[in-house]
Amino acid sequence: MSFVELYRSSVQTWETDGMGHMNVQFYSEKATNALAALSLHLGHGRNEIQRTGARLVAEDHHIRFLREQRPGAPIYIRGGVVEADANRLTCYFEMLNTVSGDVAATFFAHASLRSDTDRAQVPISDAMIAKAEAVKVEVPPHGSPRGLDLTPPRAAPSLGDAEEMGLLTTFQGEVMRDWCVTGDFLATRRFMGIVSDSIPNLLAQTRGDDRSKDSTTGGAALEYRFVYRDAPKVGDILTLRSGLKEVTDKTYTWAHWLFDVETGQCVATAEAVAIALDLVARKAIPIPPDMKAGLEKFVVPGLGV
Repeated sequence: MSFVELYRSSVQTWETDGMGHMNVQFYSEKATNALAALSLHLGHGRNEIQRTGARLVAEDHHIRFLREQRPGAPIYIRGGVVEADANRLTCYFEMLNTVSGDVAATFFAHASLRSDTDRAQVPISDAMIAKAEAVKVEVPPHGSPRGLDLTPPRAAPSLGDAEEMGLLTTFQGEVMRDWCVTGDFLATRRFMGIVSDSIPNLLAQTRGDDRSKDSTTGGAALEYRFVYRDAPKVGDILTLRSGLKEVTDKTYTWAHWLFDVETGQCVATAEAVAIALDLVARKAIPIPPDMKAGLEKFVVPGLGV
């Protein structure tokens, strides 16, 4: 395999959350940085982006979180291209701790060239496809799905569908300018950020939890799948509807559907496998039977990306 280094930095204190480790949205942001560096390796750097008016944008993400990273941790990302054609690139990245060499997270994504003005798709050039051969990689076992299936996504649900299914409102707000990238489109990181910010509301509505008053237990995501269906812009009002897909003795799987309030159209769908976490021992703990019984009441058939 021809892994190339695509990103190197460290975990900043302001990138962490109430669990004391790097928040999921910053994994997404660093993967976006890695995609930009990969684009440069394929001959589509800043000058070519300015000439064509198009850049590589992720269409979806599958992310596995293998080891939590806490403030100050030195990290780097390596990766490459699994497959390439005129429509899209299939990419694989992995984040490693610089000192231990342990893989902290893996990212599997499809990416396509998209216009900076309207996000219309642009064909990937033969030159880029040829250069992809030099950075060809295979997905290792630790980068493959474990708790989620990478089956084709469902047809886009509507806001009306979410309301009929009784999904919970866990976020609603305006797309702010500092959430956006070129063309005033919502940054990839912010899709994940919206879901992450919604979790305290989700737990409050399903379990009566207030995380601000419990410093010993929490939760952590093991795996995420995101499908980015549209490109919200500055000023759009978005609403997130969430529900429980499955609960077991050790994990629970949430599904999240993000909509444009004005149009009712779905802009993203996601699902995540999570665990309960002992914040003192930094270890996963079984879901207490009473909690499991309470969560099972919120399972909604038919959820998924």
